[in-house]
Amino acid sequence: MKIAVVGATGLVGTEMFKVLEKVNLPITELIPVASARSVGKTIHFKGKAYTVTDLKSAVEKRPQIAIFSAGGTISKAWAPKFAEVGCTVVDNSSAWRMEPNIPLVVPEINAHLLSQSDKIIANPNCSTIQLVLALLPIHQDYGIKRMIVSTYQSYTGTGAKAVAQYEAEKNGILLKDEDRAYHYPIFGNCIPHCDIFLDNDYTKEEMKIVNETRKILQAPDMAITATAVRVPVSGGHSESVNLELKKAFDIDQIKQAIGNTPGIILQDNPATNSYPMPLLAKDKDEVFVGRIRRDESIANGLNMWVVSDNLRKGAATNAVQIAEYLIKNQLV
Repeated sequence: MKIAVVGATGLVGTEMFKVLEKVNLPITELIPVASARSVGKTIHFKGKAYTVTDLKSAVEKRPQIAIFSAGGTISKAWAPKFAEVGCTVVDNSSAWRMEPNIPLVVPEINAHLLSQSDKIIANPNCSTIQLVLALLPIHQDYGIKRMIVSTYQSYTGTGAKAVAQYEAEKNGILLKDEDRAYHYPIFGNCIPHCDIFLDNDYTKEEMKIVNETRKILQAPDMAITATAVRVPVSGGHSESVNLELKKAFDIDQIKQAIGNTPGIILQDNPATNSYPMPLLAKDKDEVFVGRIRRDESIANGLNMWVVSDNLRKGAATNAVQIAEYLIKNQLV
């Protein structure tokens, strides 16, 4: 079993190796792949040293699985080339997510839709993954009529340049414009601007949440609106979720259903100040849900708070779980 990791030296690529260290995949050859400036560097994995290679050489090695986290441009150009040699690509960029014939997969929800013919599989946006996992039991049991979600997203989701900007500002260093990931300071600040603005004045990140949620939950008419905010936090993304359900509900049954969902840890006890926080979610593979309560302003209204490490379940963990599913079910 040859597995390539494309974008091996990036933030998500680094997390990918941490996750792969934890799982028991039958890897016979690991192929770390990165840009020209990183080719020749050494990656250490399970006590062995691997040399970073380029994309063309990786394709020639014909891996069974390639996990991409190198941006949409690379994915669009190279994922088909890997697929042409029989490799199954799990892509972490936004390049393929909304393509009608490309599966958009959170394994706990819809991995059963995968087949051997799926040679490019899209990993959803980090904010979407944790959200839909929390929504799944509610939508199945009660139906979601409308959702309002406000995100509080870690600067790590923007990549290494944002991390460098945060660290510099924390130490009182003012960077040049070209060295900053954000137009404004992120240290000690909240920026209501994730990704680029679109014609409707929503950001691309906000519309990813809307469109990807509908696709994964197979709910094309679900009413969703989102506001995405970048915050000076490194542990993960947090989401305030307000739902209007189609049916009346029992709050204890809602909590029980969420707590019984694979991949979710319920942290919901106001009496003991138990609730999800990115500080506690960091380096964890699960989605944490709490502050579950009725919205008393409308009928069948529900509020909850959802937190997960955006580099783990929001990216690396979800991708590796897809790879695990493919191998376990002999789809590669």
